[in-house]
This record gives sequence, structure tokens and C-alpha cells, in this order.
Amino acid sequence: MRLLAILFFLCPIFGFGQTVCSLESRERLDATLAELSQKDLSDKSVQDLVVEIGRGFIGTPYVEKTLELPGEEKLVINLTGLDCTTYLETVVTLARIAKDGELTFAAYEKELEKLRYQGGVRKDYSSRLHYFSDWIFQNQEKGILKDITREIGGTSYPNAPTFMSENPKFYAQLSNPDFVKAIQADEAAIAKRTYYFIPKAEIQQHEQKIQSGDLIAITTTMKNMDIVHVGFAVEQGGRIHLMHASTGSMKVEISEKPLSDYLAGNKSQSGIMVCSLVD
Repeated sequence: MRLLAILFFLCPIFGFGQTVCSLESRERLDATLAELSQKDLSDKSVQDLVVEIGRGFIGTPYVEKTLELPGEEKLVINLTGLDCTTYLETVVTLARIAKDGELTFAAYEKELEKLRYQGGVRKDYSSRLHYFSDWIFQNQEKGILKDITREIGGTSYPNAPTFMSENPKFYAQLSNPDFVKAIQADEAAIAKRTYYFIPKAEIQQHEQKIQSGDLIAITTTMKNMDIVHVGFAVEQGGRIHLMHASTGSMKVEISEKPLSDYLAGNKSQSGIMVCSLVD
């Protein structure tokens, strides 16, 4: 995820709102928008679109830390190298603008900013939604998704992440003490909320309530972290699998094993949160 990675630089094109996008990424985005504009999507839900669009990125290389550029915070658009979070954000953004019938670069910029930042507005580094449990909470507040974890069988998840404020050395932008204070305030706000998760031993018991296109956030046994991986649920052969940007294969893929088996072999992964996108 974007919390733990190395720095990757883009060849930028600057556009509206200080957007950064490589020429290759812009070409791929334009081609995707053009392809979607030629399809009749009227009968598809936003979750159907997530699955269809998400499959189109299978094989895309896994690349970490693409958002961490020096200087002021910019809206980074990168479709040629994706980590698990930027893959999820890219697909959700495309699905939402396709559902709205606004398949333009400007609409993509606007929707991605809404999704990625607190209050939907890019201000500075600290305004980005760095913790994914905060990403879930705030995008539910925006009406973009619904956290359904509790209603499908989830139990209380102790969630008080402090990794970023405790380890500013891993984040170049946290050399600014004001950003550290802002992150600490975000961490305190997260700790006051009530979150739920489905323990990994119970996923198979509840997976019939998970739908293709649902957002999957994998929780952790590490006390100072909240979420360690994200992706989408995809039904295959009557089981739920994970469509994600994988650090194992270093590319976007659908997990060979069902989701419950995928988590079973990883001691640091404790379970999942599940969210449905709102049409």
C-alpha cells in the first residue's frame, strides 16, 4: 500500500488543478474513456462497471509510491503503474464517471480528487486520505459507498493507527512538523470511531453476502496499522476471489485462491472490511 513503499517519479503533464499525468498514462486514460463511451452502460450498476473496468487492468505492473512527489501536493494520475490503493481509486473513479455518462478527462480529475482527499478537495499533503479506514469513513460520508461489514456479520475492530506519526522518517513530506500534527489529529479521529471487520476464519461463512464489485479492505494484526491491502470482490466458480494489484505477482490479477484462503496463509492479515458502492 501507499504507506510502505519506495519513491517513484512520473514524467509530468500539468493541467487543471496541478494535475500530474505521464503521457503514457494520459494515452491509456483517453483510450479507456473512448472505449467506455462506445458501450451501452445504461443497464449496468456501478459495481458491474467496477468488475468490467477492473478486469481491463489485469496485467498492469505493480508500482509503489506513485503519489509521493516532492513539493506541493498534486493530483497524480497514473494508469501504467498501480499499487493496491491507486488501482482501486482508478477503477472506482472510472466506474463512477461511466455511470454518470461523463467520460472526459476533466470529469476523471474531479472525481478522483473527490475520492482521494478529505472533503473531496486537494489542499496539501495532509489533506490526502492516507489511512484506508479513514478513506472508507469519509467516502461513506460523501455518499460514494456504504460500509456493510457489520450488517453481513462483522464484529468490532479495534482501530487506532499511529504508524505514520510514529515513523515520519518513511515519508519525505513529514519533515514538515505541521503535517505530522495534522496526521496525528487524523489518527485521533479514527481511534474515536467504531469500526467492524470479519475475522478471516469467518469469511467463508459470510462470503455469500459479498457481491462482485464490493470493495475489500484487509485488516491487520499490527496494532499501529489499520488496513494492509485493498481490492475488489469477484465471484468465480461460486467463491469470492480478490481482484487487486498484487505484491506477489507484481501486477494486477485475480487471486488464484478464494479470498478466505488468500488470507489464511498470512499471519499479519486478520480479516476484512467490506463496502458496496452507491449507484
